[in-house]
Amino acid sequence: MARKTGSHSEITGPLVRKAAQRLFARKGFAAVTMREIAAEVGVQAGALYLYTPDKQTLLFELMRTHMQEVLAAWEREPKGEGPLKRLEAFCRFHIRFHLERPDDVFIAYMELRSLTPENFAVIEKLRHEYEDHLEAILAAGQADGIFRIPDTRLATMAIIAMLTGVNTWFREGGRLSRERVERIYWNMVRRAVGA
Repeated sequence: MARKTGSHSEITGPLVRKAAQRLFARKGFAAVTMREIAAEVGVQAGALYLYTPDKQTLLFELMRTHMQEVLAAWEREPKGEGPLKRLEAFCRFHIRFHLERPDDVFIAYMELRSLTPENFAVIEKLRHEYEDHLEAILAAGQADGIFRIPDTRLATMAIIAMLTGVNTWFREGGRLSRERVERIYWNMVRRAVGA
């Protein structure tokens, strides 16, 4: 099928991904059709295949991009000295980064089940890489006697779940500012690790 007049891959490709992201977050991956994505972008359904081989690839690319962006942003984040400062930096970073991307976060957690086994393995590896950064901080704090936690892996998963949960309830302009939420959550995490 011919490309729509005025359509350019560097413009339409990102529009396709953005439309898929919105629809997957709003309706769920299984409920969205390629035809709906095409309608959202304003192209014919067949034209989507100029930008992606299928819906699964769209989902996988959205999730992989999200995880790569998280990892790259964390690498750039100032971390401070010592496990306590690094843990605070991680907590604040995680909340700040994820509050800016509610659709990405929803898809990254709710649509793992929709990935093929091969795609799931790639995303799981990236997720473990991110989790490993937090676990290394916790292990260093445990070794230094700063943190009192019985299992660093369990603590890692609990902290990430708690921090990611902010996305389910936080509303801009609500009772608490982002900064206040970061501060409260950091204090809860600090107490949870016995620091």
